[in-house]
Amino acid sequence: MKYIRLSFIVPLFFCCQFLAAQTKTDSVTINLEEAVIYSNKFKESRKNIAQQIDVITARQIAQVNAQNTGDLLINTGTLFVQKSQQGGSSPVIRGFEASRVLLVVDGIRMNNAIYRAGHLQNVITVDQNMLERVEVLYGPTSTLYGSDALGGVVHLRTKQPRVSTTGKTESATTTLTRISTANRERTIHLAEEIRGKKWSWLQTLTYSNFGDMRMGAHYPRKYPDFGRRSQYIQIGNNADQLVNNADDRVQRYSGYKQWDIMQKFLYKPNEYNQHTLTVQHSNSSNIPRYDRLQDRKTFPVVGNTLRWAAWYYGPQTRWLSAYEWSNTKNKIADELRFIVSYQSIKESRQQREYLAYTRFDSRREHIKIAALNFDIKEKWNNHELILGADGQFNFLQSEADRTNLLTGVVTPLDSRYPNGKNEMHLLGIYAQHLLKINKGKWVLNDGLRLQKTILRSSIKDNSFFNFPFVSIDQQTSSVTGNIGIIYNASSQLRLSTNLASGFRAPNIDDAARIFESSTALQRLVVPNPAIKPEYTYNGDLQLQYKSQVLRIELTGFYTLFRNAIIMAPFKLNGQDSLLYNGIRAQVIANQNARRAFIRGFSYKSVLELNKRLNWESTVSFTYGRFKATDGSQKPLDHIPPVFGRTALLYNNEPWQGEFFLLFNGWKHKKDYNLDGEDNVQYATPDGTPAWYTLNLRTSYQLEKNLQLQVGLENILDRNYRYFASGFSAPGRNLFVAIRANF
Repeated sequence: MKYIRLSFIVPLFFCCQFLAAQTKTDSVTINLEEAVIYSNKFKESRKNIAQQIDVITARQIAQVNAQNTGDLLINTGTLFVQKSQQGGSSPVIRGFEASRVLLVVDGIRMNNAIYRAGHLQNVITVDQNMLERVEVLYGPTSTLYGSDALGGVVHLRTKQPRVSTTGKTESATTTLTRISTANRERTIHLAEEIRGKKWSWLQTLTYSNFGDMRMGAHYPRKYPDFGRRSQYIQIGNNADQLVNNADDRVQRYSGYKQWDIMQKFLYKPNEYNQHTLTVQHSNSSNIPRYDRLQDRKTFPVVGNTLRWAAWYYGPQTRWLSAYEWSNTKNKIADELRFIVSYQSIKESRQQREYLAYTRFDSRREHIKIAALNFDIKEKWNNHELILGADGQFNFLQSEADRTNLLTGVVTPLDSRYPNGKNEMHLLGIYAQHLLKINKGKWVLNDGLRLQKTILRSSIKDNSFFNFPFVSIDQQTSSVTGNIGIIYNASSQLRLSTNLASGFRAPNIDDAARIFESSTALQRLVVPNPAIKPEYTYNGDLQLQYKSQVLRIELTGFYTLFRNAIIMAPFKLNGQDSLLYNGIRAQVIANQNARRAFIRGFSYKSVLELNKRLNWESTVSFTYGRFKATDGSQKPLDHIPPVFGRTALLYNNEPWQGEFFLLFNGWKHKKDYNLDGEDNVQYATPDGTPAWYTLNLRTSYQLEKNLQLQVGLENILDRNYRYFASGFSAPGRNLFVAIRANF
């Protein structure tokens, strides 16, 4: 069977849904209640927001029953997610990824001073089982959230404890057990809530053990060996052995373990005041950097073979503690919210080349982040005004050393970031205004933010590279805004347009990172103290239509990208290449491109075929180019191929079921950015082939408090990779889960 082509998919979606919409059904009605969103800082009806927003509800999270939060986003069909290893997920919004997409948990920024422009795994440190909803905001959102929200925001909202409504102390327990076959997953989740009249305590715990992932058996005809893991390096008693993989579809050294804990305490003395204390903790085992374990190198004695005996992220530890006070009756405004938070995050990279027993390299980062958020909301007549001030204060310690495994001797090593003092502070004030005109037929959104960013980084030991500088000191100011208009033409038709600007101040990773980008391309990333903030200017137009049986959202957007930070060839001390880790590597650095653009569209629809059967479809397309110094246009990195989802959903209590298709189009090599983060070395000679998977999920309510969920994913057992990923997706996977509520 040939791969699905976009020229077939899009006409099929439009034509079939249009024809089906003309057919009368049995007294079918669609729930037309407008969704409520919280990412506007305060509770707001979605119909009053001009910006494109998606909401993943608690019910949808439970139905998807994903392995982690990254897989949850993949299954929406509206977000592209890149993976370099099983323990990784990097969301892409409108062609922006990693540090250009802002992650927020419970109103607190997760992005910090070392969020890189490449690919991240931080989103999986928020357990999907402790979420009550996810809100995705598309397009620049800097007015509300400040730096980094160039492509948009993924706002993760965890479960909120509730007080007892009976006046008596109550308790509620939820458990989940899940197993799956593709990676021998074993997950257990427990949530316990105790509710009093004025207080409530909630605790959740999730533990997951993921084995090595097995890829699909049906390969693209032209690439029968694509992704196969034919060999791996086995380590034992400080002795490396090159081993032929008995089953080359098993991606050896891709498994890991993870555990997540959350505790919340709510105190509600009256209906106007609410105090919440939150503690979140996420930790993992070592997470192998699977794509790097495929790199090859020519050694003097053994010849060309696998390069790395070990390349893994050490346990990624995230601590978050926060206090939130909200008030709905005071002398200042109608609503008031104050949040103070502290985060402590530890990351590390451990690596050793094949047979290099004297060179085990360890690079470790510990970043501490304190933050304050103060927001107020006032309503009068047809106006709503939100005012706020926020600050985030980052303090980074970066260190590295090399261990001789034979003697135990430890020697200094060049660290990933400057080994002196590293600070980055963000300070901002903003205003966001909403005006309803002609009884809400027209709605105006407008806002403005002023931001100050301070970055200081110093090199304590400059002997490794002899940089022509020993410190980086930047202070930048940015002004961004937005204006949008909504026209509610009728109860069925809604049109909206939105103009917004966004900015991202260079962080320590942009300005000061030292990093070997890849073996295959042999590149070394070096600091660039002259890097400047990047800006986006975005316009989009959205049409929403809803009838008794059909809902459609069609959105088009165009983004101008100015001072875009991209990887490009660079000279250090007059040299365009350096000897690093025994390899002559090209010197590259983050630099501000003169200009770039991104354009695209997204389409979503829900068609109710009858009382029990729905058809949902999504398609997203993105195209981006930047202007090179020679005047030519070159591809921007992070631009995904066409992707989407179509599904038939069946609901007949106690049964629920879903048969769905996920698909990605071709990403041809000519559309890769060879100097960026597209990882062309992990694709085929022609790029990343198109693919699709057929999947089935079902659930059955065994008893009132007991539910069985069973799913079969990638039914055709196809072998495929997501664009820019060095890790093959799961083959045919059977999962079984049991949920219980007491």
